[in-house]
Amino acid sequence: MQQNEPQQAVETIATETEKPKKKGFWAEALSWLKELAIAFVIIGLVCIFLIQPVRVEGTSMCDTLQNGEIMLVTKPEYLFGDPAFGDVVICRYPGRGLEIFVKRVMGLPGDVIEIRDNVVYRNGEAVSEPYLTPDRNDNGFDMAPFSLGEKEYFVMGDHRDRSHDSRNYYPDGTPSAITRDMIHGHVRWVAFPFNQIRTVE
Repeated sequence: MQQNEPQQAVETIATETEKPKKKGFWAEALSWLKELAIAFVIIGLVCIFLIQPVRVEGTSMCDTLQNGEIMLVTKPEYLFGDPAFGDVVICRYPGRGLEIFVKRVMGLPGDVIEIRDNVVYRNGEAVSEPYLTPDRNDNGFDMAPFSLGEKEYFVMGDHRDRSHDSRNYYPDGTPSAITRDMIHGHVRWVAFPFNQIRTVE
C-alpha cells in the first residue's frame, strides 16, 4: 500500500496541471468576435465568387419566379464563361446603379431580336417559350429588329406585360441592350419557401 501512494500523488498533480486556465470575459468576447469576423469573410467570399441568395421582388418573372421567393444564384460559370441563350440571370441596367434585376437572356452578341404580336424572333426564327403563361403575355407587343453588338445581351422578363426590360428600357419605349459586365450570376434554384424548392429552367 505504501508503494502506491507516491504514484497516486504524482497522478493527481499531473491531472491538476492539465486543467486549462479560464479566459477572462474580454478575452472570451474577443475570441468570439474574431470567429464571427472570419465567418462573415468566408460568407462574403462565397457570395462574391460562388453562390448568393437573392430575394425576388415583383412579378416580372412570373410564373418562373414568384414575388418573395428566395433564389440561389451561382457565379463561377460567368467568371470563367459567358451566359447562354435562355439563362435566367441577375443583372444591372444602364443608369440604375447597383439595383439588381432578374431576367432571362433572349439575345446574345451578334443576334438580331424581333418581336411580332408578342412572339420573339431570334435571327428570323420564332423562339419556343414553354415557360410563358399565355394569359399573362397577351398584349400583342411588337418590336422592330434590334441588332446586338459585341458583348451585348438582350434580356426580358417572363411576365412580358409586367416587365421593364431590354424591349422598353427607355421612357419613350426604345429598346436597349445590356453589356456583358452587367450580368453577374446564373439563377439555378428556388430555395424558399421550402415547399416550393425547385430548379429554375
